[in-house]
Amino acid sequence: MELQEKRAKMLCFRYDEGYTPMHRCKERILLVLTVCDDKEIEESDCRNSKISINCAIRNPLRTFRTFAWSSMYLISPSIITFKPDIYLAEMLVNLGVTWVIIGHSERRALLGESNEFVGEKVAYALSQGLKVIACVGETLEQREAGSTVDVVSAQTKAIAERISDWTNVVVAYEPVWAIGTGKVATPAQAQEVHFELRKWLKENVSAEVAESTRIIYGGSVNGANSKELAGQPDVDGFLVGGASLKPEFVDIINSATVKSE
Repeated sequence: MELQEKRAKMLCFRYDEGYTPMHRCKERILLVLTVCDDKEIEESDCRNSKISINCAIRNPLRTFRTFAWSSMYLISPSIITFKPDIYLAEMLVNLGVTWVIIGHSERRALLGESNEFVGEKVAYALSQGLKVIACVGETLEQREAGSTVDVVSAQTKAIAERISDWTNVVVAYEPVWAIGTGKVATPAQAQEVHFELRKWLKENVSAEVAESTRIIYGGSVNGANSKELAGQPDVDGFLVGGASLKPEFVDIINSATVKSE
C-alpha cells in the first residue's frame, strides 16, 4: 500500500465564527470530515457550508463528523477567573467537542503564544482526551529569509518534546502569508514543506509516526487550486477557511479522491 493511501484525507472547515470581545481573536466552531471513500458529493447537493455539512452526512460517503474548537486555554480549573472567551479542555470534552486547533498563527502573533506554550497546550489537550490539529507555519519575512524549514521544524520540535503518542495529532501547515490573503503556496511549495515536516518526524520521532501522521494544508485553499494541491504525495487534506462558505467547497471535498484516480 502506498504511503498516501494509509492516511485517510481530512477536511477541517468553518461552520460558524465570532470574535471574542477581549482579544479580537477569531473563535471558530469547525467541523472535521474524514473521507474514507472514493465517492464524490454532487455539486447540486451542496450550496453553502451548512448544507454541505448535512449533505456530507447524508451522502453515501462514509464520513465521520466531529466538532472542533479553534482555541483552548492551558489553565487549571481550580484557579480560573471566569472570562467569556476562556474554554478549558475539560469544558470542551464535556460539551462533546472532539478536536481542538492549537497554535494558529493569530494566537501566536496576537496573544504571544510561544512554541513552548503551544507544545504544553497540545500535551494537555491530549491528556484530557481531545484530538489536536497543531498549526505550524512561517511569516512572509521568514520565507523570504529562507528560514521556512527551520521555523516549522522548531514549532514541531516544541510539540514532540512534550508528547509521546502522535495517534491523535494532525499537523496543519499554514503559511501565515497565505491565510485569508488570497495568496496560496504553490503545490510545489506546499509539498516541499510537507515533505520536510515528514522528514523531520522520521528523523526525530520515528518512521512509523512520520508515515501515519496526517499533514494537512491551510492557506487560501479554494475550488480552483485544491485538486492540484491534493495531488501532492505529502498533502493529506486541508484546513479550509472562507471557501467552506461558498459553493466551490464541494470541489475541495471531492479533491480528496484525486490520489485514487
